[in-house]
Amino acid sequence: MMTLSRGDRLVLASHNQGKIAEFEALLEETGIELVSAAALGLAEPDETADSFAGNARLKAHAAARAADLPALADDSGFCVGALDGQPGVYSARWAGQPRDYAAAMRRMHDEAGAGLEADPTAWFVAVLCLAWPDGSDATFEGRIDGHFVWPPRGSGGHGYDPVFVPNGDARSFAEMLESEKNAISHRARAFAKFREACLSLPKN
Repeated sequence: MMTLSRGDRLVLASHNQGKIAEFEALLEETGIELVSAAALGLAEPDETADSFAGNARLKAHAAARAADLPALADDSGFCVGALDGQPGVYSARWAGQPRDYAAAMRRMHDEAGAGLEADPTAWFVAVLCLAWPDGSDATFEGRIDGHFVWPPRGSGGHGYDPVFVPNGDARSFAEMLESEKNAISHRARAFAKFREACLSLPKN
């Protein structure tokens, strides 16, 4: 598997400012230069796959081809047990265009109804895909489990963070410091696997 080293340039295949900020924090000490698809003016491909891995691959390969650089894409979603795992891979679509996550969280609460009392479980999933201009790629999955809370709590984070409390904590993701969330999130868990497999970094 090809690896990235300090000084290499990596495209983050995203136009989501919250996600870009998370990855900037995750890569801060690696010495890798991160540039977003938004900053490069790259178009966002349609996410037509029916899985997180499929959509991550679509985005990563589109950015790698367009920029002629290695590209990292993330596809992630929020899953609610009382909704049979929805919205899942369609999490962004539930928020509409322009994104209205407050309305999407209200929709989840209303559609789940009393089912949330019987099954409040919820989880976030993230799949990272690192794609190269030659068409090769690798994917890495992370997941964190917890439960759905209502009403939404906290003003930090982004997306569905205000209605998710991870197991082992009493705070929602949106009530945590960014550094606390980044240490345990689904994206951090996927990133740890990516870092181990794909980053060639000097040992401390």
